[in-house]
Amino acid sequence: MADLSVRIGSLTLRNPVMPASGCFAIEYAEALDLNRLGALVVKSVSPDARAGNPTPRVAETASGMLNSIGIPSKGLEAYRRDVLPAYTTDARFDTPVVVSVSADTAESFGEACETLSLPEVAAIEANISCPNLEADGMAFAMQAESTYKAVSAIRRRTSHPLWVKLTPNAGQIALIARAAEDAGADAIVMGNTVLGMAIDVRTRKPKLGNVMGGLSGPAIKPLAVRLVHQCHRAVRIPIIGCGGIETADDAVEFMLAGATAVQVGTASFRDPAVMVRIVDGLAAYCDANDVERIATLTGAVALDAQLSDRWLRFAQQSG
Repeated sequence: MADLSVRIGSLTLRNPVMPASGCFAIEYAEALDLNRLGALVVKSVSPDARAGNPTPRVAETASGMLNSIGIPSKGLEAYRRDVLPAYTTDARFDTPVVVSVSADTAESFGEACETLSLPEVAAIEANISCPNLEADGMAFAMQAESTYKAVSAIRRRTSHPLWVKLTPNAGQIALIARAAEDAGADAIVMGNTVLGMAIDVRTRKPKLGNVMGGLSGPAIKPLAVRLVHQCHRAVRIPIIGCGGIETADDAVEFMLAGATAVQVGTASFRDPAVMVRIVDGLAAYCDANDVERIATLTGAVALDAQLSDRWLRFAQQSG
């Protein structure tokens, strides 16, 4: 049987499959064995309480969905008291727990990550796709400079393994990924939802209360695969791919593009047990294709040498 374990910085995961933040809760334990997953990524928490965005917050689209949740949160104290213990103190679970953090400023990011640098937390995922109040609401990860500033502020306050979640809405993704690496990130999560909008043609009103929201699901997978490949060619740290993964083949595609591990989001809303099926599918794929260690798939896409050189020059020029 193939070895499905992967290494992300100092962490070794039993397999490369984990939930995407915001698409998973402890109640999923009723639908699947959480000990079958590589890691458990908990919904993002912000330092201060947030109400979230106005309703409606979700709209179905062709091959995906739009959401504008707004990362509602009760703050760090409530999170540590009411949310985290369900994952870390239950003797049934031995899967590494990753906390996801969202904040409005670089300094508050650092403070929140320091607070959550707990022994029971295996890694911290900094969701720098969120709005930066110091840059008129533009996401930290939209620019290399603000990415470096936010990740540096976090790195100064914690020695915990740090995963940095980037946004697919940015240009020059290679430069942004390198900025995160240079500032001390241990891994990159690529990526998040793509900004979109939908209108009800009968009422002529936006389908989301916040007008625009994040598009996820199979519709964005080719974009996400491309971004993972660009990041893989730009940095030396591991990449966790995310965007439209529904099957084991989808996960393999991301790994061939350069991902070390993958996160599953929208598919879990339709089928809460889908992640375990992906794990089983990865084992079957490895056995059928004589892959002894799944880690060897990372970045193993077969490219023509001349085409690869041209692509690398293009990626460097475009960022």
